[in-house]
Amino acid sequence: MNALVWYVIMKWMPKGSSCVDFVTQRSLYEVRKRPSKSYSWVAFMLANICAELPWNTLMSVFIFFGWYYPIGLYHNAEPTGAVTERGALLFLLIWSFVMFTSTFTHMIIASVDVAENGGNIATLQFSLTILFCGVLVSPSKLPGFWIFMYRVSPFTYLVDAMLSVSLANALAFCSSVEVSVFDPPSGQTCGQYLSACTSIAGGSLSDVNATSQCEFCAIMDTNAFLSQVNSYYDHRWRNFGLMWAYVAFNVCAALFPYWFGRVPKSAKKN
Repeated sequence: MNALVWYVIMKWMPKGSSCVDFVTQRSLYEVRKRPSKSYSWVAFMLANICAELPWNTLMSVFIFFGWYYPIGLYHNAEPTGAVTERGALLFLLIWSFVMFTSTFTHMIIASVDVAENGGNIATLQFSLTILFCGVLVSPSKLPGFWIFMYRVSPFTYLVDAMLSVSLANALAFCSSVEVSVFDPPSGQTCGQYLSACTSIAGGSLSDVNATSQCEFCAIMDTNAFLSQVNSYYDHRWRNFGLMWAYVAFNVCAALFPYWFGRVPKSAKKN
């Protein structure tokens, strides 16, 4: 699952071509439209940002239907009868992700003169959000100083939501290499020997009445696995809302640098 999330993220990483298109349009605006006062810089910036949103929304549909159903993630929602809700929420998460990548690109390139420099900055910052989101390195293994990157990275909350919505509340089964095999003390069954352990830590036995070759699986459901990677189903809507907070931040962070660095300021009268 982590590999799939990583693939989707990498496919939608901001590319230099988006920066080139914006820089070209910005040059035309600043040379022709702004001197003639055809429209304001706010209209120019918002038009560039909003023009990409319908296209990205369409791409969200293709990503969702080409990923969610073919690999059968909807089966994990069937035991709780939440197939529709979880499918819809996962689509919304993908949608918020592509909205984020689009507005993130505009935030970076808004006040940068050279498209290639903007592309390099965007790639570097986008890579940092991925590196510190908890997928490649868990929060417990991050140096103390860098834990703030885990908390501010938008993909901390995106990956948390996508993993939990895709996998939560379903039974889990160990493969043959994940099963622990051992013999209980003489005179005890496997169930009797591990009853205290399983009541506290969970897990399941293939045959509780066996007196030898106990086969123990430490995980009974997907929630146990998700808790190990700091992903919780209860956080799903909170994480979705946080993604849109990042989108709003990107838009504001695109407008302010452009106004501060590229919009002519009226000279004060003496």
